[in-house]
Amino acid sequence: MVEQLTSRELEVLQLIAAGDSNQTIAEKLVITVSTVKKHTGNIFGKLNVSSRTQAIVRARKLGLLSVNG
Repeated sequence: MVEQLTSRELEVLQLIAAGDSNQTIAEKLVITVSTVKKHTGNIFGKLNVSSRTQAIVRARKLGLLSVNG
């Protein structure tokens, strides 16, 4: 069992899955790029992964993301 993601981490994860860059995510969520990187690091740690691709695959397997996004 992985540690539960916060609502903001889930938002970031959904945008990562959509293919958005850190800059684009920051603009959409009105946060800094460094905050996006912090959330991404937290997501990686909680999902026990080391890349965006692995995070998306793991999140889909856990039912955190739909297969289409």
